[in-house]
Amino acid sequence: MQMKRFLALILLVPLLAMASGPELHLDHAPDRSQDKAALQNGAKIFVNYCLNCHSASYMRYNRLHDIGLSDQQIKDNLLFTADKVGETMRVAMRRADAKAWFGAPPPDLTVIARARGSEFGSGADWLYTYLRTFYRDEERPTGWNNLVFQNVGMPHVLWEFQGDQVLGEDHQLKLVKPGKMSPKEYDDMVADLVGFLQYMGEPAANSRKHLGWIVLAFLAVLLVFSYALKRNYWKDIH
Repeated sequence: MQMKRFLALILLVPLLAMASGPELHLDHAPDRSQDKAALQNGAKIFVNYCLNCHSASYMRYNRLHDIGLSDQQIKDNLLFTADKVGETMRVAMRRADAKAWFGAPPPDLTVIARARGSEFGSGADWLYTYLRTFYRDEERPTGWNNLVFQNVGMPHVLWEFQGDQVLGEDHQLKLVKPGKMSPKEYDDMVADLVGFLQYMGEPAANSRKHLGWIVLAFLAVLLVFSYALKRNYWKDIH
């Protein structure tokens, strides 16, 4: 009996440690999956501010046709690190240089929205909260820290739009230096970027969902005819 209690205590300790840790609260990311204008804006933000360090090596530029962009629009506005629209969205920075500058190469972002999903919320919620909770921290090498990702190595690349936030003693963020955008405008911009990151994780998601509704409608009609056939087949027995 004592051995059973001892084993139960060993199994319980990790759970108690997890329960005593800080609870992670994520803000809900607005849904941009059906808004092509928002996804196009998100693609522009990604190429201009993320693709300098982060690649999307499983995503091809010509897949942006799905969000309403033509080959010419892609070439004129988004094709900075490749020569053809059929190429992948690779990063301009070399991997060896990234490791020397940052200590580790920045991760590929093709499926980041799916990879960051957890019991706390969806990957989109995580990214939406993460990109809005950077704050000044002079103890960090980059001068920035993050509420969602403590001791993050990434600087706040969108700081000029959001401005400078500081972490108060109550663990709440306070905007001490406004950026080029109002908080509402910045949140909208981040939502567009997160929407595009979510789209990259599964470009065919909207087509899959649309096809799913067609299949469900077909099955519903088939059920009616199947039931009518069943009643006609068994009418002389029941």
